[in-house]
Amino acid sequence: MSDTTFNAKIKEFITDFGWPRLIIFFFVVALFIAAPFVGVRVDNSFKDVLVRFGQNGVMVLAMVPMMQAGAGLNFGLPVGIIAGLLGSTLAMELHLTGAAGFFGAVALSLPFAVGFGLLYGLLLNKVKGEEMTIAMYVGFSIVTFMAIMWLALPYRNPTMIWGYSGKGLRTTITLDGYWARILNNFLVVRIGQNFEFPTGSILFFALMAFIMWLFMRSRTGTALTAVGSNPDFARAGGVSANYMRTVSVVISTVYGAIGILVYQQSFGFIQLYNAPLYMAFPAVAAVLLGGASVNKASILNVVVGTFLFQSILAMTPSVINSVLQTDMSEVIRILISNGMIIYALTRRTKVTK
Repeated sequence: MSDTTFNAKIKEFITDFGWPRLIIFFFVVALFIAAPFVGVRVDNSFKDVLVRFGQNGVMVLAMVPMMQAGAGLNFGLPVGIIAGLLGSTLAMELHLTGAAGFFGAVALSLPFAVGFGLLYGLLLNKVKGEEMTIAMYVGFSIVTFMAIMWLALPYRNPTMIWGYSGKGLRTTITLDGYWARILNNFLVVRIGQNFEFPTGSILFFALMAFIMWLFMRSRTGTALTAVGSNPDFARAGGVSANYMRTVSVVISTVYGAIGILVYQQSFGFIQLYNAPLYMAFPAVAAVLLGGASVNKASILNVVVGTFLFQSILAMTPSVINSVLQTDMSEVIRILISNGMIIYALTRRTKVTK
């Protein structure tokens, strides 16, 4: 291969992958290299990255169906998150614990996720070309509405309700004694005193990714991708664009519901009221960081993006704060998440009406 051809391929790779992603990748590498020199244990930091990866990966997977169907970035992820919160609080109300508690919460959240997803999908079909804007308003609206409902719904479990009034759910509910870290501790591998490999959560993410991979290669998944790539061609082949877009929204909502349950068990708490308000933004930023575009995403984009994004969140507080003696982690998280979203939107491909 000549130098000219090699340089052309390098330029093509940089153009396709994007300078922001390359800069963030090398920034993460630099953080891991610098960690030992500022007194930060690499093994402990890598453990945090893996825990965060398993904790957030399923919610990032929820982005894939809608992006592939041409419905854009799912800023309405809180719709699915609310379904998951309803499932988890109902499971606690029924005093389900352990694996039965976690999978019971999954089962209880599915009817809500499917129902919410159908309504959400029907709405997005009415606003083609403005899906992301409307999705954001839908997400904000359902979180605000449920902030009222968490106070009004007739829960009775003393672990969840406010003690002084005897009604209304707490802002933060502990999962200790229910299903806290049920996946993280499954087949956990401990090496030394500082490193743990969260086998269960990684395996669960792999299972959800495999299911998504199988679906995207099924007849329905292929039709869904065709609608996102060329809706006119898909329509000529007898595929209903509206139906496929609705299917993608329902699947995304279901993955969002399951994703928040995985997040909860790893975090150890259920967070209600305004907590889900901005949870779509890290998921959106992660899939874009992995190389996805507004109208195209893959499982590889999810894996790479989640790992890079969570590496930054895990390493920045320890490494950068040790050097600067100040907390810059939240500032960097906001810059990267919002910056990647802006970068992706400026490269947005033509939206099909």
